[in-house]
Amino acid sequence: MEVAAFISQRRSVATEAGEIAYTEFGEGPAAVFVHGLGTNGAFWRHVIEQVRDNSRCIAIDLPAHGGTPGRADLSVPAMAEMVADLCTALGLDQVDLVANDTGGAVAQVFAARHPELLRSLTLTNCDTEGNLPPADFVPLVKAAAQGEVADLFLAIANNPEAWRTGPLAEGYEHPDQIPDEVWQGYFAPNTIERAREFERLMAGLDSADLEAVHSQLSALTVPTLLVWGTGYPPFDIAWAYRLRDLIPSVRDLIEVDGARVFFPEERPEDLIPHLRRHWSR
Repeated sequence: MEVAAFISQRRSVATEAGEIAYTEFGEGPAAVFVHGLGTNGAFWRHVIEQVRDNSRCIAIDLPAHGGTPGRADLSVPAMAEMVADLCTALGLDQVDLVANDTGGAVAQVFAARHPELLRSLTLTNCDTEGNLPPADFVPLVKAAAQGEVADLFLAIANNPEAWRTGPLAEGYEHPDQIPDEVWQGYFAPNTIERAREFERLMAGLDSADLEAVHSQLSALTVPTLLVWGTGYPPFDIAWAYRLRDLIPSVRDLIEVDGARVFFPEERPEDLIPHLRRHWSR
């Protein structure tokens, strides 16, 4: 699915905590998809295109991403509550939750706080306890806290020659093959206001947020699937095994050889069959 076709279906819903943008396709049991830092709901377009025949697929735009504006609290727990707010606003009693990258941290907090809303949980390469943010990104998070990231973000967003060599490109195996419309969709709107919101979100990443839900995750009974690319050092496969050891309801841990963090977008065929099997249980 092209980004433009996906975004053309974007809509928004008002909640007490603020407006939330999302994109929806298909009918059936609800599946909610959560993206990570620097992308938006369109990240899931290829996966959704293949599973929309049996599921009501809803891709959220996290705050300061896609069509969702920033808000006062941009912490991981606040974003987890935002996912819960979307479920309430759309009348979703239970969902199959699928997440990637920072969205995986959001999903873990959501699962710990709202297990009753989950039918299943699927996590791809993402932040975990002890790795939020990954060590490689700590300098960037510190720079964000000092107000040094917004201008850098805006400079990359406004320079097509930098799209395939900037920090976001590191998430792909083959950034040179990612179409321009994808980069444009992720960087838009490329304004200083959005760049500052993104900077503030990045500065708020806190390892304590996942440490705080350790006990709830260690008692989670929701069927959980881990699908993990092996080619992205910040989210090394060792972190997936730690997550498997933490969450007792993990049924499978699938290793995707050589894949990087954004493999659900770049290599959706390496996620879709596992997702279908997981949901069919």
